[in-house]
Amino acid sequence: MTGSSPLRAYGAVTAAYWAFMLTDGALRMLVLLHFNALGFSPIQLAWLFLLYELAGIATNLAAGWLAARFGLAATLYGGLALQIGALVALAQLDPGWGVAASVVFVMAVQGVSGVAKDLAKMSSKSAVKLLAPEAEGALFRWVARLTGSKNAVKGLGFFVGAALLALAGFQAAVWSMALVLAAILLAVVLFLPEGLPGRMKAEEAWGGWRSRDGRVNRLSAARLFLFGARDVWFVVGIPVYFQAVLSDGTAEGRREAFFLVGGFMALWIIAYGGVQALAPRILGAKGQPLPETVRRARLWSAALVPIPFGLALAAWLAGDPAGWLTATLIAGLLLFGGVFAVNSAVHSYLILAFGDAGRITRDVGFYYMANAAGRLLGTLLSGLSYQAGGLALCLATAGAMAAAAFVVMRALPAQKA
Repeated sequence: MTGSSPLRAYGAVTAAYWAFMLTDGALRMLVLLHFNALGFSPIQLAWLFLLYELAGIATNLAAGWLAARFGLAATLYGGLALQIGALVALAQLDPGWGVAASVVFVMAVQGVSGVAKDLAKMSSKSAVKLLAPEAEGALFRWVARLTGSKNAVKGLGFFVGAALLALAGFQAAVWSMALVLAAILLAVVLFLPEGLPGRMKAEEAWGGWRSRDGRVNRLSAARLFLFGARDVWFVVGIPVYFQAVLSDGTAEGRREAFFLVGGFMALWIIAYGGVQALAPRILGAKGQPLPETVRRARLWSAALVPIPFGLALAAWLAGDPAGWLTATLIAGLLLFGGVFAVNSAVHSYLILAFGDAGRITRDVGFYYMANAAGRLLGTLLSGLSYQAGGLALCLATAGAMAAAAFVVMRALPAQKA
């Protein structure tokens, strides 16, 4: 690509990623609130998302190779098309089915959605490495803008999902999202410039999924624990707790709770995305050598650890739900989101800075495989810890995961061995 083509391609990739993440956030909130209102237990709710995360582990390993073989445009189109298929399938859910049949069906549909998400994510993030200009600090800025804006859009999706559920109902909401995403896919196919890079040599075979660079592997391990620390409370614990506190049990009360819970989750994700976009400024990345960025990444990893432990202590001391606890949780989780956002953004930069351009799709695929494994672990522990020990144990488990991420980051080398 020459001239303005890289910027045009970056814009098209970003727009496609935005559209996908809007429906991804809306779908997650729709499923969570709809089935919680139907009386599903925390563990049953966690099961609904397990295949979504499990599919991401396998998808990221395969997607890196598929993108290298067929090009990033093909995997981006494939991710959007699969998400449309998942939405259409979910609209076929019959309210008359039993709990077991509903769980199995939604798990399968969520598994397809998980494949779709990681195809789209890997394609978009890898494209940034190949499209970003060589100017100093440009890679970090482009990554931060894509990641931060994506999360702001996903946060809006959380609110859209909750609002659609309250105003239009489950099936109408799912169909509307499928139609919007189909229009976006058509637009991307028409306007994405030809020649989006990412294809490897035809003779290169499957293999080499694990990087030869120890920094990539260690950063991937830290990513696993980092996202586990978030999803332990984010997937089931906090939404279920807030819905229980905010709803009075009536139909009107449940609708109001949908808006309030969806609004908080949306606010959290939007604020998180905003901080991610500002991460290069927060870290002072312009003109900063890579070893210094690694050192600062270790410090931000340490800063995350005490927050969930402090919130767990507050929940344990409060015992039953209390007004001061709700206010403390909101403030503490927003603080967690800010520190988590800087950690996430610097990870996303480092994986591209460490990665070899010749095998970037596979390095990014391996890294996001670890990300999906962390989400899977966090999702499972979210339901288990909340059901076993309530909110206090849920948040303490998040603290343990954050501590594990810090231990791994402490040993992250700045230079390739």
